[in-house]
Amino acid sequence: MRSCILGFVLLLQMISVAHAESRPFVPLHETPQLVANISFQDEAGQSLQLSDWRGKVVLLNVWATWCGPCREEMPTLDRLQEKLGGERFDVLALSIDRGGVGVVRDFYDEIGLQHLQIRIDQTTRASRAMKVFGLPTTLLIGPDGKELGRKVGPAEWDAPEAIAFFKSILDKHSR
Repeated sequence: MRSCILGFVLLLQMISVAHAESRPFVPLHETPQLVANISFQDEAGQSLQLSDWRGKVVLLNVWATWCGPCREEMPTLDRLQEKLGGERFDVLALSIDRGGVGVVRDFYDEIGLQHLQIRIDQTTRASRAMKVFGLPTTLLIGPDGKELGRKVGPAEWDAPEAIAFFKSILDKHSR
């Protein structure tokens, strides 16, 4: 009896692992969705738009310094940008802190973020336009500017399965 139970538990674990491996790291839409061409600012106060990243795959993470799960995942986003950021891929971390750039800069300095640029929308208009209802929310956007998928909640963005997932997305959307 004990060996039957142990065998059943092992079978369930194998099924669970196989199922997890078949799921994309970011849940993908059946059909890419339109995304609002949101506006926000960089650290110097320059106005930017999401369309400025057209031609790249973008991982747009909406976050705030007061969000505990956001704070925890930011170093993994920084490492993802270091590993894959460049001509074809960018991590765009968009803070919605109403306290302004100074609060975000202090946080970046406190935890040693080096590869993510500061992007901020103090008005929160961008998150409303993108229908972001919880933090963190991360959108995967294709080179054509359409939302390929969305993940609500934190993740370990630089985990090996995440890197493999993003590389497969880049291969699929290569120019």
